[in-house]
Order: sequence, then structure tokens, then C-alpha cells
Amino acid sequence: MALEVTEKIMGIDYGDARIGIAISDPFGWTAQVWGQLPNIRGPIHAAREIVSVMQQYKIQKIVMGYPLNMNGTRGQAVEKVEEFIRQLAKLSPVPVIRWDERLSTVSAQRTLTETGIKSKMKKNRIDGMAAQVILQSYLDNRSMQSEIKGGMENET
Repeated sequence: MALEVTEKIMGIDYGDARIGIAISDPFGWTAQVWGQLPNIRGPIHAAREIVSVMQQYKIQKIVMGYPLNMNGTRGQAVEKVEEFIRQLAKLSPVPVIRWDERLSTVSAQRTLTETGIKSKMKKNRIDGMAAQVILQSYLDNRSMQSEIKGGMENET
């Protein structure tokens, strides 16, 4: 039985200083850290750089970390992400899924600490790890929904 290739998906953790990037495997099972890009020249330049990476890896969908406040409200960080999404939309027709990223950075920091990464090195890896957490959360949720749907179909 051949495995079905689904789509390559990019996860993004957009920040004022850096943009973390993760990319899925072709089957949409796992998210791997790609790395991070500096975000010092604003959302227009950042969108151009992201589109370049998207083209290189043939990305078909983006899962954008959506930085809601802990109480679920939209804050200033959401507005920055929305501006970045608008810039991406001008350059690429690839769909963007907004994904709740609350506690993704905390999870990434915990993972780096557990693996023994030194504090200096964490800064260089945290954004990519946060993007991986965001993307893996999306992939796991999608897989779970597919299993539930498939299970329901099998029962009828």
C-alpha cells in the first residue's frame, strides 16, 4: 500500500524581532524546525522572505500562530500578525490558517530546557521551536479530527 502525500505546510511564529519557521513532512504527520528569520525591516520585507522559503519548499498551506491574550481576547500582537498576513496575501495565494498559539513559547522553552540547551543558545532556537509547537499542534488536531470522522463513518 502506497502512502498518500498530502501537502507541505509551514508553521510560523511571528515576532517583532524574529520569525520562527517550521515545515511539515510531505505526509503532514510531523513538524520540523526550519529555523528563524530576523524581522527587523517590517512585515512587507518579512513577507517577501517567507514567500521565498515557501517557494523553495513548495508550501501549500500556512499555519500562523495567532497570539491571543490568555483570556482569549485580541491584543496588539494580533494586529501585527494580521498586518503580516495581509502582506503575505498580496504575494501568495497560499491559504493561511490562524492557530491559537497561547503557551507555544512556554512549551518550546520547556523542551529546550529539558534537552539541556544553554540559555544563550535558547534565544537562537526558541522561535523555530515555537513554530514547530504551533504546526505540530495543528497537525495533531487535524489527524485527530480525521480519525473521529473516519470512526463515525465506519459505525454507520
